[in-house]
Amino acid sequence: MNVQKITDALSNGLLSFPITDLDSAGNFDQKSYENRLDWFSSKEISSVFVAGGTGEFFSLSKEEYAQIIQSAAKVIGDRLPVISSVGRSIPEAIEFAKMAEEAGMHALLLMPPYLTGCPKDGLVKYAETIMKNTSLPVIYYNRGNGILAAPEVKELSDKCENFIGLKDGTGNMQELNDTIKTVGDRLVYIGGVPTAEIISEAYLAIGVNTYSSAVFNFVPDLAIRYYKALRAGEKEVVTEIIKEFFIPFVNLRSKKSGYAVSLIKEGAKLIGQSAGEVRAPLMMPNPEESKMLEGLIFKAEKLAMN
Repeated sequence: MNVQKITDALSNGLLSFPITDLDSAGNFDQKSYENRLDWFSSKEISSVFVAGGTGEFFSLSKEEYAQIIQSAAKVIGDRLPVISSVGRSIPEAIEFAKMAEEAGMHALLLMPPYLTGCPKDGLVKYAETIMKNTSLPVIYYNRGNGILAAPEVKELSDKCENFIGLKDGTGNMQELNDTIKTVGDRLVYIGGVPTAEIISEAYLAIGVNTYSSAVFNFVPDLAIRYYKALRAGEKEVVTEIIKEFFIPFVNLRSKKSGYAVSLIKEGAKLIGQSAGEVRAPLMMPNPEESKMLEGLIFKAEKLAMN
């Protein structure tokens, strides 16, 4: 798959981030995961990001990562661009990138370094080293302890030809707009805050046409309906869906750290597409919160038909 096809897919269309399936013992469930990927790829999406933040990348072993990317290559093939995450330390990132190349992944999502606070020149060196040790196109995830401003993004784009995209995880529109105006169309820009739909109108206003949709895991029809309404300028539909679903969902998500992932897994369970539970330190929602989520899913099914 050539780079142009990948960037076209990342520029327009809904980006999906499947959760990672675990069995009752907490082990990776490959068969269930492959069924999920098959279900995902049958929907109106433009690409699939495996082992992402929603997929609990930082909780996966190297062996599990290998199984995930092999499953993605097997189930999706070249029907859609498949992007897998890399990150943690530089040696791990390079090792994971080589595994992704061999498995047939089309691009990589470079996660921020784990835990340690970093100077910006160090972040550029971190990203540059990893990017120059892979032949795959790379999207940099600008989030957490890995945030780059416009000058650093420009520097990295000048140094690394295979740096093709920036995924924003900050929600800082001033900084993102500065980066877009500074770097221009050299990169593809993707919305990547948790529940990105909540600020998708602001993203669109500065030229970010698409975003990662975690809720696609349990309300795919609503996620697609919302994205289409957003791109078509159907303001009344957009407003209604945000008011009736996304604002209450974000309020529920705010009840505990990590719920941006935990609620997604709970939602999948509630619609009969269980992927097991999250791994510690994340925690699943309590019964009351699950009931609230169930009510939102019921509401989402109605909104999707409007």
